[in-house]
Amino acid sequence: MRIGPYQIDNPVVLAPMAGVTDQPFRHLCRQLGAGLVVAEMLTANTALWNTPKSLRRRLHGDEPEPRMVQIAGGDAAMLADAARMAVADGAQIVDINMGCPAKKVCNKAAGSALLRDEALVADILRAVVAAVDVPVTLKIRTGWSPEARNGVAIARLAEDCGIAALAVHGRTRADRFNGAAEYDTIAAIRQAVRIPVIANGDITTPQQARAVLAHTGADAVMIGRAAQGNPWIFREINHFLATGEEMPPPDAAEQHAVLQAHLDALYRHYGEFMGVRIARKHAGWYLDGRAGWDRAAFNAAADPAGQRALVTRFFAVGDGRSAAAGNSNTMEYVAA
Repeated sequence: MRIGPYQIDNPVVLAPMAGVTDQPFRHLCRQLGAGLVVAEMLTANTALWNTPKSLRRRLHGDEPEPRMVQIAGGDAAMLADAARMAVADGAQIVDINMGCPAKKVCNKAAGSALLRDEALVADILRAVVAAVDVPVTLKIRTGWSPEARNGVAIARLAEDCGIAALAVHGRTRADRFNGAAEYDTIAAIRQAVRIPVIANGDITTPQQARAVLAHTGADAVMIGRAAQGNPWIFREINHFLATGEEMPPPDAAEQHAVLQAHLDALYRHYGEFMGVRIARKHAGWYLDGRAGWDRAAFNAAADPAGQRALVTRFFAVGDGRSAAAGNSNTMEYVAA
């Protein structure tokens, strides 16, 4: 897949997820096989970009290339300004969010709410494409509702406006995350446009990734929630697509190494006070439901040392105890 001047090494993309795809997680997913990663969504209101939260979400100098940033809003001029500011920060691809179904986004006529107004979509896309000299991509859903599934029309419009690639989640805005994703509309979009199309929605296994690619003809798949606590999914999908064989899951020692390095990166990125709090959800995604994992104790730990000790104890005595036997795959993860 090629987006503007950038050749993407493999067809597995990390979806932008607010509160999840921060710099430490993006670095980790790239190390474990994601061909492209997208930073957390930023509001088009650049007056808010210097808050502590937004400053952490903005790009930093050591991001891997191509650096891709997502912006969201409903005003064409504001989105164009946001795109220019993102490029000044170092963005090499700017993505526009018209796929988020969250009420707090849609109530502001942004995200997937925009799909109801094709004229406004065109105004936004033209303004942002004209504002920057880097590729602009778009993330959408298949339509506003099952009765108004206008994804093909939006895709054609996007291509006409100069959008360089399109990611499509296989639900409408009205569906939110309910029911199952459908891929027929993504297949129709793939047939309707010449730009790269990335399929998204309910892709949680290598087998599903191959089936979705085969059904839709998409150029790549985008992985979101399935990567939470499971960053190995990228290399597993790549291996399955290349060989048709399942890759063995990571052994306990590698799981331990990755989780500890991920936590350390969170402490560095957010500082110890916030890092300890952010670490709680990530550790939960890795370990909740596994025998011997004490989620309550981890959440009660007041500092990084306490959290690290609880993770080490789990891998020594819980269902990760085989870590103590040693491991040949303890590369340095999440160096950022």
